[in-house]
Amino acid sequence: MTTVAPAELAAALRAAGLAEIDTATRRRAEYSSDASNYRVVPAVVAFPRHADEIVAALSVCRELGVPIVPRGGGTSIAGNSLSTGVVLDLSRYLNRVVSIDAEEQVAVAEPGTVLDSITAAAAPHGLRFGPDPSTHSRATIGGAIGNNACGSRALRYGRTADNVIALDVVTGSGERVTARRLGRDPGPEAGVLAPLTALVSDH
Repeated sequence: MTTVAPAELAAALRAAGLAEIDTATRRRAEYSSDASNYRVVPAVVAFPRHADEIVAALSVCRELGVPIVPRGGGTSIAGNSLSTGVVLDLSRYLNRVVSIDAEEQVAVAEPGTVLDSITAAAAPHGLRFGPDPSTHSRATIGGAIGNNACGSRALRYGRTADNVIALDVVTGSGERVTARRLGRDPGPEAGVLAPLTALVSDH
């Protein structure tokens, strides 16, 4: 990992197309903690407005050897939303329930969407997002997926992993793929997943 000055890192992110970057001391201090006991000051806080900016931020960090972490509600008690490099706050702009399909009982939501917002959007259809961790009023779906959140209703509705059909993800190498449950035909993402499948098989 290389050491890159915050100003240099911010300039590289802006050049890559990220519109909202913050290196102010106060902002970095605000993002140096979550619900854990850890304190880690990031070099830069970025607020991506769409997936392309996430891809661009990953590209810059990969090229410069800078760690990057996505952040939602900051409710992690294990320091999962902290980074010495870039913190991507996905809750400011990527926080919408895109659609609810009541017939299929499927919601499409952006990663920074608060769990209660998903349940509120589903409620008129007699539906809800099943898992309800104690932080459901502020935790985001991206963090819930990352931690496989559960809560008191998990015995009936399952954990978060049991309620996810597909994910639009960007790999560490910058490839954007759809991650889904695989049947006999893994589909176009098979090449990306092959090394992971081999790792799992070997261990």
